[in-house]
Formats: sequence, structure tokens, C-alpha cells
Amino acid sequence: MSTAESQVSLAVSTVIFALRPSASGEPELVLPLVRRIREPYEGQWALPGGPLNSNEDLAEAASRTLLETTALEPRYLEQLYAFGQLDRSPDDRVVSIVYWALVAGDEADRAIQSENVQWFTADDLPELAFDHNLIVDYALWRLRTKLEYSRIAHGFLGETFTLAQLREVYEVVLRKPVDPGNFRRMVEASGTVVATGERLAGTPHRPPQLYRYNTSIDLTDEGPLSRLSAPRTLASTRGDN
Repeated sequence: MSTAESQVSLAVSTVIFALRPSASGEPELVLPLVRRIREPYEGQWALPGGPLNSNEDLAEAASRTLLETTALEPRYLEQLYAFGQLDRSPDDRVVSIVYWALVAGDEADRAIQSENVQWFTADDLPELAFDHNLIVDYALWRLRTKLEYSRIAHGFLGETFTLAQLREVYEVVLRKPVDPGNFRRMVEASGTVVATGERLAGTPHRPPQLYRYNTSIDLTDEGPLSRLSAPRTLASTRGDN
């Protein structure tokens, strides 16, 4: 094996999306970035990640590096893409297996925030290390495309929610208004949410109904991949791959 071939390494990175209040108080789509403390790209912001250990599953590596760098444990985690362009790293050849994750607002509040870990608006990022701007662009496209036909919006919400809160997720992520009546009919016809019989407390008028996701519906069909022995992530138990 040549020297160049021996320098190929595998890494795992994750794009984590959350909805958090902006300076004006309106929710916006954000993601955490970590500042690199070594070359290459020392001082630049990058996606959370790290090398893949030989004794761990890919999803386990993604979860581990997220916990180590941000203290986040996402409720939705799914493999996004493998990035392995020859020139993506100025030093050794690095192939990155990228995951994308969704966390609810209260979970996002528990994330590490320091000089080297900060939240950024997803559509207004600085120049990132490596090809991480491209990775985020692809993850945004994937999120917005998938939201149109799947049931992943619950990753941004708590265990219970109102239909208005669910609709707000769609409006913020898709960057366009959603008609409340049409949205209610679409959600109720899908059978993916169940009324809890409870109402949201602390509202000035008639409290809105609270819903939860219908966990009796298998939201994913993994086909032959269901035979893999790797640990199942939330994406494979509550997502729509």
C-alpha cells in the first residue's frame, strides 16, 4: 500500500437542526457549530464531528461525537451522505459520513455554549472549514424536501404539541406560510397524530387541543436493512427513511 493510500481516514460529522427564538423573538432554524482548535482551518467554525473508531457503529459514532462536543442527544438522527472529494481536506484524505439530526427547543437550550460552541442561523452561515458549507446546504435541501412528504417535524417538538405549533415548524423550515385549515385537514387525515384529551394550559382564551404522534404506526420501512444488527436509532423507530 502506498503512503497516499495509507493516509485515508474516516470521520463522522453531524448537522443538527433546531428551532430557537431569534433576536426579535420569532423562531428560526439554527444549528450549532464548533470552532476548530487545531490545523487545518484552526479558528474556523465547523460541524460537530470526529474520527470513526474501529469498534463502533456509524450511528454510535455520530451520537458520541455530538455528546462530546455539544452535549446534545438528538431525538431524530439519520444518515445524510458520504463526502469524499479528493480535495476536501488540505492534509490527509478524509472521507466523512455525515448525519443530520433534529432536536426540540428545550433540548437545544441544554447544549454547550462557549467560546468554541455556538448556534448559527442555518441560512446565514460564515465561511466554514473544509466543505461544510456545502454539507449544510445539502442537509437543508434534504430537510425541506423530506418535510413535504414525511413525518419528521416531530423531531423539533416535545412529546405533546398543538397543531399550531406543528404548523409553525413547517412554516419556519419551509420559509412560507401554511394555510391553517388545509394543514389541519392534512394532519388529521394522515392519522399520524392522536389527540391526548388534554389542552394547553396558560392560554388567555379557549385552550387548544394537545396532540402526540401516533406511535402505533410504523413510520419507516427499512426493507432488508432491518436485518442489520446495529442499534436502532430514533430515526429508525420514529422517523420516515
